[in-house]
Amino acid sequence: MKPKHLRLFIKPFCGWCDEARDWLDEHGFKYDELDVTADRAARAEMLELTGQSKAPCLEMDGLVLADFGADELEAFMRQHGLV
Repeated sequence: MKPKHLRLFIKPFCGWCDEARDWLDEHGFKYDELDVTADRAARAEMLELTGQSKAPCLEMDGLVLADFGADELEAFMRQHGLV
């Protein structure tokens, strides 16, 4: 089952953000990408969701994964039965 709504909060030139985007694309996930350096509202929301300013951050149907690499993303998705 694919998530209903998936959002990826990113920063440009962020290697971890690129890895997260690549992983999601490779596994066929559709997501909204929010650049927290260009969008103040997205930055504020990411801070509210995670309590930190580090990216990437993933919000999926109310579940949050913050400041992660591809390995943590895969583990998170497996934990929730999505891969």
